[in-house]
Amino acid sequence: MENQTTLHPLLGRLSLEAIPYHEPILLATFTMVVLGGLAVMGAMTKYRLWGPLWRDWVTSIDHKKIGIMYMVLGLVMLLRGFADALMMRLQQAVAFGDSMGYLPPHHYDQIFTAHGVIMIFFVAMPFVTGLMNYVVPLQIGARDVAFPFLNNFSFWMTAFGGGLTMVSLFVGEYAKTGWLAYPPLSGILASPDVGVDYYIWSLQVAGVGTLLSGVNLIATIVKMRAPGMKLMKMPVFTWTSLCTNVLIVVTFPVLTAVLAMLSLDRTFGTHFFTSDFGGDSMLYVNLIWIWGHPEVYILVLPVFGVFSEIVSTFSGKRLFGYTSMVYATVVITILSYLVWLHHFFTMGSGASVNSFFGITTMIISIPTGAKIFNWLFTMYRGRIRFELPMMWTIAFMITFVIGGMTGVLLAVPPADFVLHNSLFLIAHFHNVIIGGVVFGVFAAINYWFPKAFGYKLDVFWGKVSFWCWVVGFYLAFMPLYVLGLMGVTRRMSHFEDPSLQIWFQVAALGAVLIAGGIGSMLVQFYVSYRRRDALRDVTGDPWDGRTLEWSTSSPPPDYNFAFTPRVYDNDTWTDMKRKNYLRPVTDFVAIHMPKNTAAGFVIAGLSAATGFALVWQMWIFAALGLVATVGAAIIHTFNYKRDYYIPAEEVVVTEAERTRTLEAANV
Repeated sequence: MENQTTLHPLLGRLSLEAIPYHEPILLATFTMVVLGGLAVMGAMTKYRLWGPLWRDWVTSIDHKKIGIMYMVLGLVMLLRGFADALMMRLQQAVAFGDSMGYLPPHHYDQIFTAHGVIMIFFVAMPFVTGLMNYVVPLQIGARDVAFPFLNNFSFWMTAFGGGLTMVSLFVGEYAKTGWLAYPPLSGILASPDVGVDYYIWSLQVAGVGTLLSGVNLIATIVKMRAPGMKLMKMPVFTWTSLCTNVLIVVTFPVLTAVLAMLSLDRTFGTHFFTSDFGGDSMLYVNLIWIWGHPEVYILVLPVFGVFSEIVSTFSGKRLFGYTSMVYATVVITILSYLVWLHHFFTMGSGASVNSFFGITTMIISIPTGAKIFNWLFTMYRGRIRFELPMMWTIAFMITFVIGGMTGVLLAVPPADFVLHNSLFLIAHFHNVIIGGVVFGVFAAINYWFPKAFGYKLDVFWGKVSFWCWVVGFYLAFMPLYVLGLMGVTRRMSHFEDPSLQIWFQVAALGAVLIAGGIGSMLVQFYVSYRRRDALRDVTGDPWDGRTLEWSTSSPPPDYNFAFTPRVYDNDTWTDMKRKNYLRPVTDFVAIHMPKNTAAGFVIAGLSAATGFALVWQMWIFAALGLVATVGAAIIHTFNYKRDYYIPAEEVVVTEAERTRTLEAANV
């Protein structure tokens, strides 16, 4: 690309050749995206939705709406990331012998990289961040997060970072390095195109949003808990959220630094990660995994909290071993920093180093396994209701334990030498991420959806989605364990041995079933919306959960709580009912709430535009974008006023909340 003629010197490396008009798959995808976008825009114009979208959502600083937008972002990016996975599975199912499949190698490598990046950064991270955003303030009795504007800005930075990744599909190309972009493959000599630069700047933009969200949620949990809610009276989900955001704040600056150094190597010829001039590519590997392994726990710790809430609610019991659950969460948080090197046992660190990290990896499985026993003992002799959230929880417990056992096997350095570069490792990773994070997010969606929207999700389509996902997962990834034990390596788009094909065909069938699960989930949302009046529980929340968020109406008002609740016990809402807790329903006072602002959207958009200019080395535009970004931030700082008041006459308790308050008084 460096030899192509640009359209104008100001446009840097950007040229007409950056448009992939020679790739029929990309052209077809681009056409469908454009047509779909025009259809959505037409519908929004017809029904006059642009104004409400801007006023009520884009500029909102309400933690509940921002949490929902995070979840929507995760769902949208799930469609893109899973489309990549499906394409890879179909390619591997047909690319044997003389058949090279339907994906050219350079296109397969881009899909391979984009799938990992999108699923981790723009699916799993928005999902767990969205859950924490929505639920944590409600669970601790706060009206919003500590810094509402920062919350809006964090979301839009994440969204625009994802958008920058999506742009690479149609302008230029994406990295062909794998989702961690190891040098020297990600260096300027091996990757002179813009793919790695898209990777760097999309993650830099999104990483800032994630880091600031972590700071915000830590401040919220530490400083804004309701009176009486000591640390050891916090709900387990809030505890896991606190530990998760500590991990975010400590690890994401490392990711920012390592990507900055890689960018300097590529753009200005520094030698942080080269083999000459004092550089060392192993420095990159260590730094990326010092961020990367805690990232695994950033994803899975919040869903551990989700399962704790669900198991307690649907077993009709207090959570067994609350204190041990909290200690296990804290131990996992600390140990997650001491296991990063097991990701490169095969790179010659030596027997002593490998032994240390192998032992710490085995040790971290102990508190994780303890949580499984806590959930089992909570269920023991409980009155279990097999609603959809509980079904996802049981599927998680079975699937995650299998993934955990294979993880302990990979923690043994001699075994890892054999299995590290095989499909066994791919199966293990997906086993814990899908069986843990994805199943946990779907459990949480089904559990808290009535809280967010006031009506339950349709059970039939929920069960269809559940069984497609569970059966599809086992068909898609159990064959990879077999192939890995047979010595089949990962990262391959073509195979010579025809005896392997049947295993890949079974895996492709599993991927198709998972696609059915995703489709059924979308149908579930649509059907539930159409039947929302029938699915609405007018007497209160359908689950009658045990923690504080269930004490408000569904959906909660903008201010969450008309009166600040006082907490006496871990299971706050259950305790309120047991103590005949009666909240006032009259004599309200005006509530001070921060007002909406467009500044977060504007600053994040300018940041993404600056990133795009840096990708293509449009230095003038990059400088202008940086100045505009800083200027917009300064202007917002001096203009931002927290002067939105909800008048006392508008502070009301809904009929459902009033009914439940009176019921609680009579328990």
